[in-house]
Amino acid sequence: MKHKDIKIGSNRSFGMVFFVVFLAIGLWPALSGNEIRIWLIIISLIFFILGIFNSKILTPLNKVWFRFGIFLGNFIAPIVMGIVFFLVVTPTGLIMKLFRKDLINLKQNNDKTYWIEKKDITSSMKNQF
Repeated sequence: MKHKDIKIGSNRSFGMVFFVVFLAIGLWPALSGNEIRIWLIIISLIFFILGIFNSKILTPLNKVWFRFGIFLGNFIAPIVMGIVFFLVVTPTGLIMKLFRKDLINLKQNNDKTYWIEKKDITSSMKNQF
């Protein structure tokens, strides 16, 4: 799927997400007894107001954020899939080889095909569903 096929989110949802993010970062020091960051609270309120009114001012920021997400996705997705492959699929294959498991019956069939020949056919294709 090309990134041109992906629809960019609305300015309202973009504003609300960044309102929550800046509000959380601004209030975070209060959890450890420190002072809240007022300037981040102000930025979060600006995003809230612009998000409520679905302002066109957020459009350039929304586009930049969208492109940044596409850029990160191009790098992160293959890395995550590689990690999953080498931490899940590879050990599973090695364990299967260690225990000499042939789950798809590759060794029982001839070299030309992996189709399983059925000798006793008891079903028909007439009423499949």
